[in-house]
Amino acid sequence: MRLISICPSNTELLHYLGLTDRLVGVDDFSDWPEEVSSLPKLGPDLNIDMDKLEALKPDLVLASLSVPGMERNVQELRKRKIPNIVLDPQSLEDIMRDLLTVGELTHTSPKADEVASSMREIIHSYKQHAAACTDTPALYWEWWPKPIFTPGRVNWLTEISELAGAVNIFSDKDVASYQTEWAEVVKKNPDTICMIWVGVKESKMNPKHVMKREDADKVNAVQDSRIHVLEESLFCRPSPRLIMGLQKLASLLHPTRYPAYKGSDPLLK
Repeated sequence: MRLISICPSNTELLHYLGLTDRLVGVDDFSDWPEEVSSLPKLGPDLNIDMDKLEALKPDLVLASLSVPGMERNVQELRKRKIPNIVLDPQSLEDIMRDLLTVGELTHTSPKADEVASSMREIIHSYKQHAAACTDTPALYWEWWPKPIFTPGRVNWLTEISELAGAVNIFSDKDVASYQTEWAEVVKKNPDTICMIWVGVKESKMNPKHVMKREDADKVNAVQDSRIHVLEESLFCRPSPRLIMGLQKLASLLHPTRYPAYKGSDPLLK
């Protein structure tokens, strides 16, 4: 099959199914695995060059509504009658279901079952660790600074927070992504702040961006120097790589309660 992915999370999902060598094109932001760097780039995920995509004669294009604005690409794919599947994962369970669905479409169901099973085992283990935690820090995720956007309840990061023995301070907002003001963050007074600005490398993020905001010195996380700059690629993309993000976060928050983070992917064997 000739496959095309037009967002990073789908490119990653295909790699877990062993299908990277079937890719004939990807969006500009797909950067993992490293092999995709040599593939034709079709433009940023919200502005895909459909003529270039169509010329590659794909058997299947993978789109995702987890990227706001992707609907325009989906409409164009349907208009041109290009075979496609549209994923919309908001949870780890959704990601496992997507693995199985894409596995069926690409004749890689055994691999999909294997990866999903491994994910379930790790999630079950981390649920047990979380249940034993007596300290559950209040966690503020910042995935865009101006205006401020943060994940709400309908988002994998709320789930990952809980599995890592913490609580997302905006889990009371019944949305996937919530626009807020810094004053509201100060009022909620998180114990830990995680900076994961979408599309921004860690080298471009600095805790000082947060520390210099009005009343920042009143926030527990700032007072205790618990502002973490994390890889958005491990936390912002709904693919099986989120498991690595979970492992990193848990070991960061509870180093004596959870396994040490080794930096290797437990799903790639």
